[in-house]
Amino acid sequence: MKTKYKGIFFIILSAFFFSLMAVFIRIAGDLHFVQKAFFRNFIAFFIALIVMIKNKEKFKINKTNLPDLLGRAITGTIGIFCNFFAIEHLILSDASMLNKMSPFFAILFSLILLKEKVSLSQSLIVGTAFIGSLFIVKPTAQLFQNPASLVGLIGGIAAGAAYTFVRKLGQKGENKSIIVLFFSGFSCLITIPYLLFNFEPMTLKQLLALIGAGFSAAGGQFSITAAYFHAPAKEISVYDYSQLIFSMLLGYILFGHIPDVLSFIGYGIIIASAVFMFFYHTKSTQD
Repeated sequence: MKTKYKGIFFIILSAFFFSLMAVFIRIAGDLHFVQKAFFRNFIAFFIALIVMIKNKEKFKINKTNLPDLLGRAITGTIGIFCNFFAIEHLILSDASMLNKMSPFFAILFSLILLKEKVSLSQSLIVGTAFIGSLFIVKPTAQLFQNPASLVGLIGGIAAGAAYTFVRKLGQKGENKSIIVLFFSGFSCLITIPYLLFNFEPMTLKQLLALIGAGFSAAGGQFSITAAYFHAPAKEISVYDYSQLIFSMLLGYILFGHIPDVLSFIGYGIIIASAVFMFFYHTKSTQD
C-alpha cells in the first residue's frame, strides 16, 4: 500500500507540474505556439541528455525500433503543438481537459497498433468520454471560425497515439531516456525552419516564462515516470485528472477564468468515465 500511495503522490505531483507548465505558456503571451514548443522541448532535451550522461547510458538506437520512435515523435509533436494552441485560445481547464482525452484514445490506438482486444464495455466508456468532450468543444457553425476546441481535441488524440507508441517501445525493451531524447530532439528540429524565418524577439518576462514551462514540463515527465514505476496505471491513472482541479484554480486565480455550465457537464462526464474505466480494469484483474 505504501508503494501505491507513492504512485498516487507522484501522479498528482505530475498533474500539478503540467498545470504549471500551461500557466507559464499562457504567461508567455502572444508568442507563436511553435516558438513556445521549441523552448519547452529544448530544455527537456538537455535534461534527458544530462540524465543519460549521469547514468552512463549508451546513445544507441535499435534500427528495428526507429519506425516506432518516429511515430512517437511525430504524434507527440502534433500533440504539443495542438495543446499549446488550445492553451493560448481557451481557458486553462478546457484546454487541460481536452488534452486529458488521451488515455481514452490510447485504448483505440492500442487496438490498431498493439492488436489488443477492446471489450464492449471499454468501447462504451470511450464513447461516453467522447460525448463529454463535445460539451467542452460545443461544435457549432462557429467552430470553423474559432477552431481552438477542435485543435485541443486533436491534441488529445495525438497524445493518445504517442502514449501507445511509448508503450510499444517499452514492450520492445527500448531505453526510456532514448525515447525522451529522440522525441525532444525531433520536436526541436521540426520547429527550427519556422524559427529561422519567424523568430519573435522576447521580453525578459517571456523568456523566463518559457524557461519555467520547460522545467515544469520536465518535472511533470519525471514525476509521471516515477508514478508508474511505483504502481500500475490501472490503479493510479484516474488521479491524473487532478490536473483539472489545478488548472481551474490557477486559471481562476491568475487569469479570472470561469468555465461555463456546459464545460462543467463535460468535465463530469469525462471524469466519471475515467472512474468507471478504473474500476472496470480493477474488476477485470480480480476476475
